[in-house]
Amino acid sequence: MPNDELMPIGTFAQRSGLTSSALRFYADSGLLPPAEVDPVSGYRYYSTDQVARATALRQLRELAMPLSAVEAVLGSEVDEASRLLDEHVAKVVGDAAVVQRKAAVIKSALGNAPGLPIAVLKGPVLADAVEQVLTAAAYEHGMPTVGGLRIEADHEAVTLTATDRYRLSTRTLVPAEPPSQTWAGTVDGDELRAAVAASRRSPLVRLEAVTNGIWFRVAGREDRHCRLLPGEFPDYRLMLASLGEVSTRAAVSKDLLLQALEEHPGERIGLHVADDGVSVVSADDGHPDIPIPATVAGQALQIWFELTTLYPAVSTSIGPDVLLDLRGHDQPVTIRSADRGDLTTLAMPIKSDHCA
Repeated sequence: MPNDELMPIGTFAQRSGLTSSALRFYADSGLLPPAEVDPVSGYRYYSTDQVARATALRQLRELAMPLSAVEAVLGSEVDEASRLLDEHVAKVVGDAAVVQRKAAVIKSALGNAPGLPIAVLKGPVLADAVEQVLTAAAYEHGMPTVGGLRIEADHEAVTLTATDRYRLSTRTLVPAEPPSQTWAGTVDGDELRAAVAASRRSPLVRLEAVTNGIWFRVAGREDRHCRLLPGEFPDYRLMLASLGEVSTRAAVSKDLLLQALEEHPGERIGLHVADDGVSVVSADDGHPDIPIPATVAGQALQIWFELTTLYPAVSTSIGPDVLLDLRGHDQPVTIRSADRGDLTTLAMPIKSDHCA
């Protein structure tokens, strides 16, 4: 009979989350042999020390990891196990991307209809614009469109927009060839990043719309397809149209402002804008202000932001200088290049009493 420290296979199955049949399989494969087998009844018993290994085994198999890789991970030190996990995840993601692209090709063929030409854009310009604007996207349950990029084409330009409702970023691109059609759709952000990354070295990219998505067609390279996201994209034009008058404007070095934000110890950032420049301030009186030279016009103002809102808005701006248009401590701030206006970001402030 087994001793008191052992448990029958049914109890061990409950503790580990594995079924009894799975435990028998892993025992036969050598990955998790029982601690003891009753020589008369053949009953299998496991020790409490085996629960952690069984749980890890179950978790690895839930990642669709093959038995040989599971065995390698379980037998490795932490660093090597982490490396093997990263390799497996990369393979799964890569395989999924290949399947997704092949499915898009099949769906396009099923429709048996030509796509709608939207626009022709310079590959490197499009890739940079997508990366800049998508910093304002987010993943939110029940609102898939805020995880994507809104693409709008008219007869003069292509506009890219993303928003997480706390930040909004939009950039207008001048096509290499004037668009022949008007079109609008919200494209899956992850698929779009992969699509434009492949086209960065391509002089021209042709955008072509189909029923459920958009194709990025590049000469001499594999075409990429991105799904359209369901649901209504937030009415960002109404937001832009309802902005109040600018009360304070500051032109500041992008690099100096980013350096100050990086040196700031807190998660919430205050900007004090006055005639003598801009200072990055802290809610903690023990931390000194960080002054930055700036050209300022208008009223003195102090405004607060979450670092995760302000930093990406500044870092993705174009050019050496950033222009801050402020409308009050509780109104959105417009952040854009001091000499180029084709990329604009709105950043929502927070209440100063949150930082007390």
